[in-house]
Amino acid sequence: MIEITDKPIDVQKIISAAEREDCGGLSVFLGTVRNHSHGKEVERLEYEAYPAMAGKMIQRIIDEISERWDIRAAAVSHRTGILSIGEVAVVIAIASPHRKAAFEACQYTIDRLKEIVPIWKKEVAVDGETWISSHA
Repeated sequence: MIEITDKPIDVQKIISAAEREDCGGLSVFLGTVRNHSHGKEVERLEYEAYPAMAGKMIQRIIDEISERWDIRAAAVSHRTGILSIGEVAVVIAIASPHRKAAFEACQYTIDRLKEIVPIWKKEVAVDGETWISSHA
C-alpha cells in the first residue's frame, strides 16, 4: 500500500496493511513534526509532492527492499499540506518473518524516501521559512 495524502494519516490502517500471519517482525516508523530544527523554533511544516511520481518512486523502494530482504508486505503513507507540531508526516510499516530484516528494511525505506521521492518540506520557524533538502 502506498499513499500520498493531504489528510491526517490513519496509522493503524498503515500497520494493518502490512500485517501478515507468517511474519514475526513488523517494523513501524513514524515521522512526526518536531518543534525545533537547526537551533530554530519551528511553528509548522509544509509538504508538497508530485504524487504520481512519488508513488512510483516509493514502489521502486519497495521493490529494492524486496530484493535485499525477505519482505512479505510494505505500506507507506506520506502527508502533504500544512502540519502542526506533533502531527504524523510519514508512516512506514514493513513485515518480514524475522525482526532484523524488518528493522533494516524499514530504515532503508525512510532513508531512500528522503533521497529519491519528490516530496519537499518547508520549515516555518518563528524567524522565517526555509525549504529543506530531501537529505535533512
